[in-house]
Amino acid sequence: MWAGNAVAGIGTQMTVVAVGLHIYHLTESSFAVAMVGAIALLPMIIAGLYGGMLADAFDRRLVALSAAVVAWVSTASLAIVAWAGVDQLWPFYLLTVVSAVSGTIIGTSRNAMLPRLLPARLLPAASALTGVSMGASVTVGPALAGVLVAAFGFGWTYTIDVALFTFAFLGLATLPAIKPEGEVHRPGLESVRYGLAFLRRAPNIRMSFIVDIIAMTFGRPHALFPAIGALVIGGGPVTVGVLTAASAVGTLLCSLLSGRLGTVRRHGVAIGWAIAVYGVFVLGFGVVIAVMQLGGFEHETNDIAGANLVALVLAAVMMAGTGAADNVSAIFRTTMLQTAVPDNMRGRLQGIFTVVVTGGPRVGDMYVGALALVAALWVPPVLGGLLIIALIAMCLRLTPTFRTYDALAPTP
Repeated sequence: MWAGNAVAGIGTQMTVVAVGLHIYHLTESSFAVAMVGAIALLPMIIAGLYGGMLADAFDRRLVALSAAVVAWVSTASLAIVAWAGVDQLWPFYLLTVVSAVSGTIIGTSRNAMLPRLLPARLLPAASALTGVSMGASVTVGPALAGVLVAAFGFGWTYTIDVALFTFAFLGLATLPAIKPEGEVHRPGLESVRYGLAFLRRAPNIRMSFIVDIIAMTFGRPHALFPAIGALVIGGGPVTVGVLTAASAVGTLLCSLLSGRLGTVRRHGVAIGWAIAVYGVFVLGFGVVIAVMQLGGFEHETNDIAGANLVALVLAAVMMAGTGAADNVSAIFRTTMLQTAVPDNMRGRLQGIFTVVVTGGPRVGDMYVGALALVAALWVPPVLGGLLIIALIAMCLRLTPTFRTYDALAPTP
């Protein structure tokens, strides 16, 4: 499952970057790029909740496989649209929504399986290993997308993803049937109410969701990358690929060096510090862009040879820092969810978690896209970084149970 997910993830990340570049190529609008995430937000929320109910009612392996088929079809359709030379935006938005919905259900089911496949003591290591595969896919995928789009165009980029996605089927097909344990609630409003009622009684799990929403809402400058690559740093698609991949490099390096994280007991405090550091790096990224714009150093070129390499390196370092800090937070948040929640509730809570993890960045895209319409490109990351630091400090101060959470005695 891990290997198949890693390979398929490379293609998925290629397509994520390619769609953003494609829409910017058609519109030259950062807001249009940001709308990719905004339009998918509500369907993803519904998919996360419903996918969680499915994972708590049926064989989780079968649920994931069914959603993977839908995701593959949506990617193949994107390739067809690109090869046909369609220049309307609605097919890209529609197919991105379908892909996001199916991906949400896959992630919900897959993560709910892990505590049944591994003992609790290995779950932090499993989360770190997931970070390795995610880091590798998000490192290779975006960089490869930038090169492929620049060299061969959008059609070939999407087509390669179609081929790579087949590995997701192989990874899931090797698993045994994994049905939920304990009392089973069939999908429906009653099942949702049970899940939300449990979350209301789970302050630590609830706070782990809230702090991640804060980080993803105010600390996601990714929708600005096409404009930054075209108007500020220069380099066009290659710069977009480098900046996107830099975050993944940080995730990958952090995962490879995460062995000592398994000894940390105060997961709540660790999450808080990790997200605060994340905010510092987001602020640093904004400062780099501010210096370029306010100092009159913009390089308006799509040729990487004409890019400001010093600014590109500094911006990439900041993005790598966000990837590392976010990965530390993700390891502890995932472990907290998998150890403190009973199996028959895990799918629904994992569904809410998946909505937060995948929906938060969409809200972040809306934030940076809307703010970039009325302010300079450096304003969203600078303001966002400051807000993250302040809000995380407030959350830790107001939730003593989260600060004192003990991994050896997990309580939701």
